[in-house]
Amino acid sequence: MSTALNDLTPVFPEGFLWGGALAASQCEGAWDSGGKGPSVADVTRYKADVDPRDYRAGHAITMAEVRRALKWTDFKGPYGKRRGNDFYHHYLEDLDLMAEMGFKILRVSIQWSRLFPTGEEKAPNPAGVGFYHRLFGAMRERGIEPMVTLHHYEQPLATVFNRRGWYDRAMIDLFMRFAEVCFRQYGGKVGYWLTFTEIDSVFRHPFTSAGLLAEQFEGRDMEEACFQALHHQLVAAARAAALLRDLVPTAQMGCMLTKTLYYPLTAHPHDQLLAQRANRENEIASDVQVLGEYPQWVTRMWRRRGLRVKVTEADRDDLASGAVDFLSFSYYMSLVTTRDEADRQRVSGNLSEGVKNPYLRANEWGWQIDPEGLRLALIAMYDKYRLPLFVVENGIGFYESMEGEGPIADDGRIEYFRRHIAEVGRAIDDGVEVMGYLPWGCVDLVSMSTCQMSRRSGFVYVDADDEGNGTYDRHRKKSFDWYRRVIATNGFDLGEA
Repeated sequence: MSTALNDLTPVFPEGFLWGGALAASQCEGAWDSGGKGPSVADVTRYKADVDPRDYRAGHAITMAEVRRALKWTDFKGPYGKRRGNDFYHHYLEDLDLMAEMGFKILRVSIQWSRLFPTGEEKAPNPAGVGFYHRLFGAMRERGIEPMVTLHHYEQPLATVFNRRGWYDRAMIDLFMRFAEVCFRQYGGKVGYWLTFTEIDSVFRHPFTSAGLLAEQFEGRDMEEACFQALHHQLVAAARAAALLRDLVPTAQMGCMLTKTLYYPLTAHPHDQLLAQRANRENEIASDVQVLGEYPQWVTRMWRRRGLRVKVTEADRDDLASGAVDFLSFSYYMSLVTTRDEADRQRVSGNLSEGVKNPYLRANEWGWQIDPEGLRLALIAMYDKYRLPLFVVENGIGFYESMEGEGPIADDGRIEYFRRHIAEVGRAIDDGVEVMGYLPWGCVDLVSMSTCQMSRRSGFVYVDADDEGNGTYDRHRKKSFDWYRRVIATNGFDLGEA
């Protein structure tokens, strides 16, 4: 028997869902059109004076910055998420390109503040409702199945001022009003739903994930506030899953995790324990959403740290009855833990930090490239949860330009996807049930973490820069034809372009 780990040709099952993923707050633009209200994304900005690899500095935000942002009225400038790639006006063109690639499914999100501008309205904004009807209808016409995320870093900004974000339990009912409208309006067009993107991210960027501003919690434990906000989101997610089963019994509800895999640097038991702890903490939210309750070690940790997270018996009932149908996740990189971090080179990626892995290389933003880690993550999560898994974000950013003739030769992107897709296939051969694979930012969009357009991730180039200059015309890259061939052969042909 061969002992080689990569000696097989990946075989993907019939009906495997190939496609791509976008987020409304990073691609739609039209931030003040059609009755839309401002969201938390609309006040985050590109900080040209901050190293884009310094995620903490790049994501720090204060109330003064929020108020300053609301006074900014120019189309151009540092608030790139207000422009996105102008998908709001280009979605038909973009869907045609995705259909040309052969997409079976496209993950998008609904901007809460496009339907409920402040989050407090009793009835939805008709213009916003109409836009998503047109979007999902156009997807269906092209044979593309919509996968819809309800909460993708784009909650109404008013909830920050009026509710202190998801710290306020009232947010659960506001979200349920929004979710019910979405299910009733679009249930006939959408078969796959996700509640919160990377729901575990509240600890890494509490403002964009849950509308929490540190200065609103002076004198309080910020970790406690984050856990309370996360708990309210988990209750809302469970209620939404139960509601979807009532209103659209043919649809499936998934949860979505940031899968950041941690390795111990050495075989020292302390390094092993640190990696185990980091991986357990990474999966708190998926434990709750899949298993229907908090792991015992979490509630023990709350007591040990003196964190007073309010969890009612009704909440526990909701969590128990709101289990999901599948587990989806993003995967970009792995990190390393060690008991001895002094003088170790550190790296960051997707707003997570750790010690550099000496066996991996990284891109310009310090994201370590680890295809085998995706296979490891798939096997570990499937062994633990025994639910179908869905890779709904995976990708890499590069600086690119349209200089020269012909399509952009993004061979680095092709190699990245080739290796990661191969590992998904090998995980399937290892017995993991994987529903599909969705490369992130399949059409260039604004980065969530750095608010840059120049950090390009797509198979399609969008002519726009970090300040909003450009025609916003679309251009196929070399990877466009490569991914089209991958889909056409159901992952059999992963060769170079």
